[in-house]
Amino acid sequence: MSKDLLTEEISKRFPDIASDAPLVAECVSVCQNYSLTTEELQYKWEAHNFRPSATRSEISAYTLESLNALKIHIQRERAAKNSGQRAAPRTSLVASINRSAFRNRNAGPKAANPVQVKLEPTADAFGMTGIAGPSTVSFEGPSNEPSARKKRAYRYMHEKPSERGDVLDDRIDEFAERIREYYDLSDLGDPSASTADDITVVGRIIHDDDVAEESAKLADNAISLECSRALGNGARVPLHFDWNLKIHRGAQGSGSVAFFPGALVALRGKNGGGGYFQVSEVLMPPVLPSAPSVKSDANGPFSMFIASGPYTPDTDLGFRPWRSMITKIQEAKPAVVLLLGPFIDTLHPQIKSGEVDSPPLNLFRTRIIDPLRAYLDSVPGSIALLVPSVRDLVSDHAVFPQCEFPADVARGDPRIRLIPNPARFSLNGTTFAATSADVLFHIRKGEFVKRGEEIEPTPPMFPEDTGSDPMANVCRHLLQQRSFYPVFPVPLELAAEVVLDVSHSDGLRLGGGEEGAPECAPDVLIVPSRFKQFNKTVYTTTALNPSFVSKGAYVVLDVAAREGSEKARLSPRVAKLE
Repeated sequence: MSKDLLTEEISKRFPDIASDAPLVAECVSVCQNYSLTTEELQYKWEAHNFRPSATRSEISAYTLESLNALKIHIQRERAAKNSGQRAAPRTSLVASINRSAFRNRNAGPKAANPVQVKLEPTADAFGMTGIAGPSTVSFEGPSNEPSARKKRAYRYMHEKPSERGDVLDDRIDEFAERIREYYDLSDLGDPSASTADDITVVGRIIHDDDVAEESAKLADNAISLECSRALGNGARVPLHFDWNLKIHRGAQGSGSVAFFPGALVALRGKNGGGGYFQVSEVLMPPVLPSAPSVKSDANGPFSMFIASGPYTPDTDLGFRPWRSMITKIQEAKPAVVLLLGPFIDTLHPQIKSGEVDSPPLNLFRTRIIDPLRAYLDSVPGSIALLVPSVRDLVSDHAVFPQCEFPADVARGDPRIRLIPNPARFSLNGTTFAATSADVLFHIRKGEFVKRGEEIEPTPPMFPEDTGSDPMANVCRHLLQQRSFYPVFPVPLELAAEVVLDVSHSDGLRLGGGEEGAPECAPDVLIVPSRFKQFNKTVYTTTALNPSFVSKGAYVVLDVAAREGSEKARLSPRVAKLE
């Protein structure tokens, strides 16, 4: 039967879904792939959706989710039947008799040309069936070598305080060396030592323990500088700022400098013996260089959907926003779907109270993976990228940085690429950096802004990068600090969102790729946040906040074809679910 006739028949047999074109098209695909008539599909779907009850039995609504579940049921039935036929022992003539001939001896003569039934390939260890052709997009991601994967999946309960201290000191010393080269300085001073002349010091911004609580916002009277052991014997010195503060080489048009707990800074001033360091100048760090054009086997245009969890509201586990999202994906047919966790959120009220019957892995597969695989089946050459969250119940790695999901959670489907959190990767030569941690909110939680005079400001590379946009400036922190999560310590009231492993903070480097690769800024920085969704231009980077699917928000990114060594033109747009 032709596709048009099948569409007409299905619309007649299922009038409730006749207006849902994507669902009708999926029904046509099921009939064709499994050699079913529309009548057989109706019987199977009714049986699958039948819900018996002591008071009132009914048939559930026909939805894409229930159709995907029916497809899995059909695949398992046929795989089991096929496996059983292959395993039948050849022991005797009696065992090989076709008993159906005796039961149907009056059924008439056997057809000369029996109908050929299209069986799905036998499921593998992950329940895999047919896989579409190769991807139309060239993906380059974190190394899948056993040693690299083992390094990402480190044993995080073995961190020692001495290791944490060494890593924190090393980051300050590395930053200090960068400042020396950028400003051509011969030496750096100790802020705790009294001097008559101005000196340049480098350290980490912290709360003043004597003035502020750990969760308090930084303020004029509650901010200190912590040095490394090499630069100042680990001293912690309170900071006071001149009224005519000067800001060197900051973003043009900002007119201010922002500090937050954990930020690495270079300051100029002196300690006059009053027990504090008087800051007269702030030396901004060098801009992370633009990423060079990445060589790729493909340079064609592609579209990309970017979405972040939670994927269901706090009131239920019905995943209605995600179902609306997958419908949008089916309509637009993007080549790449990037999904960031949390998928099955440990902080969801019903999960915290135990009001869920399905195991987390089953919930993740039926709600997220199966609809995603159904989409990938319908659009050959498309791929999906999944980034976990520390809050994901299906992840066995509960700290940040976090390794990728185990391969079996996606049923081993090679079209679903599992990447760590955070991650850097490239698509057709365009570089991306993404994390599911709400680092923007964590920075703003303790951010403290000081006005000052701009000295030798860094001019914008694009007109839209004005330097005065608060959200763009928060993203600017990540590029200046060269870290996916420069906050330290994690705000106390937000500790459940990010369990930071300081000893493995090399995995949080924003500017570096594989070992030995030069540090450079990504073309696209993806930082989901509870703040209103946005797309901003910061230096040469496009920063995107897709917000959360549970809030009905996501981002669509169109990437134009590359010409030679030129970078691809990016066209992001924020979108809302209806």
